[in-house]
Amino acid sequence: MLSSLIRALRNAGAAILCLAAASTAQADNYPSKNITLVLPFAAGSGTDTTTRLISQHLSQALGVGIVIENKAGANGMIAATFVARSAPDGYTLLVTTNTTHSANPYLLKNLTYDPVKDFTPIARTGDLPFMLVIHPDVPAKTVAELVAYGKANPGKLSYASGSSSAIVSGATFAHNAGLDLLHVPYKSSPPALNDVMGGRVSMMFVDILTGQPHVQGNALRALAVTTKDRSPLVPNLPSMQEAGVPDFDITSWQGYFGPAGMPKEIVTRLNTEIRKIIEKPEIKAQLATLGMDAFSGTPEELGTFVNEQLVLWEKLITNAKIEKQ
Repeated sequence: MLSSLIRALRNAGAAILCLAAASTAQADNYPSKNITLVLPFAAGSGTDTTTRLISQHLSQALGVGIVIENKAGANGMIAATFVARSAPDGYTLLVTTNTTHSANPYLLKNLTYDPVKDFTPIARTGDLPFMLVIHPDVPAKTVAELVAYGKANPGKLSYASGSSSAIVSGATFAHNAGLDLLHVPYKSSPPALNDVMGGRVSMMFVDILTGQPHVQGNALRALAVTTKDRSPLVPNLPSMQEAGVPDFDITSWQGYFGPAGMPKEIVTRLNTEIRKIIEKPEIKAQLATLGMDAFSGTPEELGTFVNEQLVLWEKLITNAKIEKQ
């Protein structure tokens, strides 16, 4: 009996060593094929455009192709769930924002993934500030004028959303300014913005990259940014707080994640290459023109940040009195 137990333990130890060796070999050979980056938003969104720029350099650094796969819908839940259920081998990654990893747990009743337990943090890539834009026919050139018009015409103004940041920003604006606004949700920002430009919806909170070209073309009017302070990307715009809306500070962040259980060596390799790209001054400058404040950090820092943001977004959503759908 004792000898059988000893043999079983030896066999188990050998199996563990084989698995460890296989994992090390996999990490040493990584990457050996194309990597797929899954995005929770449609092509043309801020996350899509910035990811495509970064992925060009990441492809060169890793020596393999990078495939962008847009899986928009369900507030990013489709994309996040797909990656969470993928093999943790470093070949299927999620490039996402606070929509899936900060807000969804407090916006959706039947969430099909856990933003902490189901993912391996890899690298944060920066922030994508949002701004408030309105259709030019809305008779307001400042946030104060918009609030005054909304209070004089309850129920007449509406706001579109194509992400959780837009949902929470709109609801926070309505609550903090004491306005009656109709919420019109969309699967992603580009179609939402099209309806604002078409005059079918009054306003929208949108990332600077997606909205700024239409502001410059006079199809939209920008009134403020959602961050606590002015953004260096659009320094002419006041913050919502500066414009008179109290307790308003909402920032959209962006980062890379893999499924839970990724080998540490692969995570380290990806993090190292992404950080090298983000820290190049010329790439920072390019990303700034796309409306992104680029910076990075360690996987551990991203993991800590996600936990902190979950606390913050629970508070934002509770204060805005948004009910789970």
